[in-house]
Amino acid sequence: MIGSVQAGQASELMVGFETMDDAAVYLLGDSAVLLTVDFFTPMVDDPYDFGRITAANALSDIYAMGGRPLTAMNLLAFPCSMDPEVVAAVLRGGADKCAEAGALVVGGHTIDDKEPKYGLSVMGVCDPDKVVRNIGARDGDVLVLTKRIGVGIMNTALKAGFETEDSLAEVIESMAHLNRAAAEAMAEAGVNAATDVTGFGLVGHVREMALGSQRSAWLSLAQVPVWERALEYSRDGVRPGRTADVIADLSGAVEWGPADAAWQGVLADPQTSGGLLMSVAPERLEALLAALSDRGEAAAVVGGIESGVPGRIRIAE
Repeated sequence: MIGSVQAGQASELMVGFETMDDAAVYLLGDSAVLLTVDFFTPMVDDPYDFGRITAANALSDIYAMGGRPLTAMNLLAFPCSMDPEVVAAVLRGGADKCAEAGALVVGGHTIDDKEPKYGLSVMGVCDPDKVVRNIGARDGDVLVLTKRIGVGIMNTALKAGFETEDSLAEVIESMAHLNRAAAEAMAEAGVNAATDVTGFGLVGHVREMALGSQRSAWLSLAQVPVWERALEYSRDGVRPGRTADVIADLSGAVEWGPADAAWQGVLADPQTSGGLLMSVAPERLEALLAALSDRGEAAAVVGGIESGVPGRIRIAE
């Protein structure tokens, strides 16, 4: 915990296994060092886009905690029979995205594997007093989300042949888009808690924030930004296989209310390189929305934090 660091200590673990934070945080001198790792199997066919999206996703953990990425190390698993140009395109996509973030790729490790995988181990820094965690949300806070949800569903539609990479160009660019500007806006306005929306879906990450903050939360269906056709695909059963597991895991924590099966599939949809979910005090909401808008970041007010059973989520119209 940040407040547990003793004067005169050269180093101290600030954030570890105790909560479901996005990165480990280690105090080193006057800096907080942020450490994270993430990797994927391909979610798109284009190897360069695969590299870009995967790098953006790994870098997002640093941004979600208010940090600035400095270095990254490649994690690469490919069959030796694969065309070297394909592998090079993946690495080039990752390197270009890291360069955009201002981070240096300083090495990595490669293994032979039948199923392609790529990811990054990322190190970043932050002022110790400005580390943002996924706990600390307060009663009356407003939940703000950047990026639309439903990319897991849209990627499943792509794999099933219902969509093409051309038809999903906007979705692909969203996944490849860095959360850097959103993190800058978050730091400028000040928030109580934040996380990035990834494998547990929007409702799963809201639950993590609420549970860690010892609060309840609510989401408004009318305000949640969703990719076009995602709700229709969900209604038709075009979903990632893991969606059912997320819904089952949340069965005792979520009051689905007006959310039918299709909406449940969207709210629990595992995201790849999703947006930032921020819990902000009402008096800072306009400043946050303005800071996001000034940087060209779309954002939506999707719900709020309230007192109640810790981790309980209420879905409203």
